[in-house]
Amino acid sequence: MVCWALRRVTQVRPHLARKASGVYPGHEHQPLGPRPAAPGAPGNTVELLGKSYPRDDYSNLTRKVLSKVGRNLHNQPQHPLWLLKERVKQHFYARYAGRAGAPLFSVYDDLSPVVTTWQNFDSLLIPADHPSRKKGDNYYLNATHMLRAHTSAHQWDLLRAGLDAFLVVGDVYRRDQIDAQHYPVFHQLEAVRLFSRHQLFAGIKDGENLQLFEQSSRSAHKQETHTLEATKLVEFDLKQTLTQLMTHIFGDGLDIRWVDCYFPFTHPSFEMEINFHGEWLEVLGCGVMEQQLVNSAGAQDRIGWAFGLGLERLAMILYDIPDIRLFWSEDERFLKQFRVQDINEQVVFQPLSKYPAVINDISFWLPRENYTENDFYDLVRTIGGDLVEKVDLIDKFEHPKTHRTSHCYRITYRHMERTLSQREVGGIHQAVQEAAVRQLGVEGRF
Repeated sequence: MVCWALRRVTQVRPHLARKASGVYPGHEHQPLGPRPAAPGAPGNTVELLGKSYPRDDYSNLTRKVLSKVGRNLHNQPQHPLWLLKERVKQHFYARYAGRAGAPLFSVYDDLSPVVTTWQNFDSLLIPADHPSRKKGDNYYLNATHMLRAHTSAHQWDLLRAGLDAFLVVGDVYRRDQIDAQHYPVFHQLEAVRLFSRHQLFAGIKDGENLQLFEQSSRSAHKQETHTLEATKLVEFDLKQTLTQLMTHIFGDGLDIRWVDCYFPFTHPSFEMEINFHGEWLEVLGCGVMEQQLVNSAGAQDRIGWAFGLGLERLAMILYDIPDIRLFWSEDERFLKQFRVQDINEQVVFQPLSKYPAVINDISFWLPRENYTENDFYDLVRTIGGDLVEKVDLIDKFEHPKTHRTSHCYRITYRHMERTLSQREVGGIHQAVQEAAVRQLGVEGRF
């Protein structure tokens, strides 16, 4: 649930983990989106994590993305994403205790990234025609299965399994632009907490007379089924929880502000911004969970909040890491900086030597239909890999007579560990040109 969508420890009950890993028994997920096309020729399947998925018109996974599945950077000890995850876990374990002193929040950090479209969209009340479902923005195995676009894809199943306080951490996948802040694979951490009437109003004066639910009208401040008192208490607990978390991570004296926003699965919804080194930065999205979602998962007597944050986003701010590609680096100069004795030890990232860039432009006429920017970005990533630092659209032109459109992109190539030659880059760039013609149907203006 980070700006676009809401985003296991030992001793977690094993039977809950099994239920949470897939479709809850007895409930058949019915996707709102398109039905799969008829299976193709024999052997026309995607093999992933020990399972086979028949390809159809929705299948759009690339070699580049498939190679990242299973890397689980957030579970690699001493990796910066692991350090950040462990700091969040430490905070929640220390601050929130359940019965007999056990941690209140269960943690799930090894759930499969392959989910159904029902889990990724429908369970979160995302409409069938919502733009976030577009093939151009997601990685589909086929029309019914995909790589999760957010960790919230597991929310319904965990609630249905009976959990009312949990963290989910995992890799998520989205087709996007190419620059220092975007990568097709990144990592999210999200949390959910539900409250019963007794839990929410305990300690509140005359709390025994207050109710969670009512039938009224929806406003900017609450849902139609929630009382204003319940909404305000949940909102207060959510913002207090997040303020304490960010203070734990960044230290005391942190300036925080809240910005009203919209998510399909929470209302009211907020984005949290922090003032870091004099600049306001958005770090997470959150809100009061839509009661329809909570009810459908079998928790009709509860009300709750949810938040989600991007680990890379937070780590880049905290450690001053300038390029998201570095998280995938195996360069010892990068990794050794995060081998610390104490996960709370301050790390001041020392930039690696920045080798010179090699810049090449590419221009072509777009096909008359079925072209998306992300198709081109995926193609460049697949061929150029992490040698591609960024891709900028620097010019658009529409022919006055034919009304055809051409794009000119500037591709910046830079190796993070050595100097690239123009000859080496030239071969990659030529392969990009040829593949664009062959796979995207463009016409060259090379």
